[in-house]
Amino acid sequence: MKSTIGDRLREARENKELDQSSLASKIGVATRTVQRWEKGEQVPHGVAINKIAKATNASPAWLLTGSGQMYEAPSHPDNVYPLTTSFRRKIKLADIPLLSSVPAGKLATIFHSDYAESYVTVDDVKDPQAFALKVKGNSMSPRIEDGDIVIVSPQGEARSGDICVVRVNDEDTLKKVKFEGSYIHLIPLNPEFEPVTVKKKDVNFAWKVVKLIKEL
Repeated sequence: MKSTIGDRLREARENKELDQSSLASKIGVATRTVQRWEKGEQVPHGVAINKIAKATNASPAWLLTGSGQMYEAPSHPDNVYPLTTSFRRKIKLADIPLLSSVPAGKLATIFHSDYAESYVTVDDVKDPQAFALKVKGNSMSPRIEDGDIVIVSPQGEARSGDICVVRVNDEDTLKKVKFEGSYIHLIPLNPEFEPVTVKKKDVNFAWKVVKLIKEL
């Protein structure tokens, strides 16, 4: 037996887990009006059909005529086009060793690059010597927080403004760097911490952070 507009309206409403009063409130009519529609005593006009469709996610054409599907497949906006195969690229994943922690606080001898505790999988890291470090402390918050993981590229060229793992006289820290003459300024992002200035000759390395994995 062919369904009526009232039957389809009721089905769409119940599928959305709305009672008659809730639907009426959503589309701005009296509850009694929805009751009349579902009983077939009245037929909703075009504007009401569109409001019902929006409230229930049902197709307006299906509500009105019963043709097609109750729910339309999502379509792309007119100005969005799918990529052709030629534009797609495979993302290469790499397993990066996760080493012991680097402090985002005062300088401390914590990070040791000789042993991997485990591995993390990342994409688009071109440095075969790259490794991961778990951050300790909050001197780089809110951008980098305690428990986050940074991916470090020893081959990447560190420049002023980069965030780097810096080893100073065999002690390690994570800071934004600024190169100035024979000095390097180690700058925390957290304003509660003070910058530190060290001599370049005392710096064993400044390795650039190329990715951040947030702790959720």
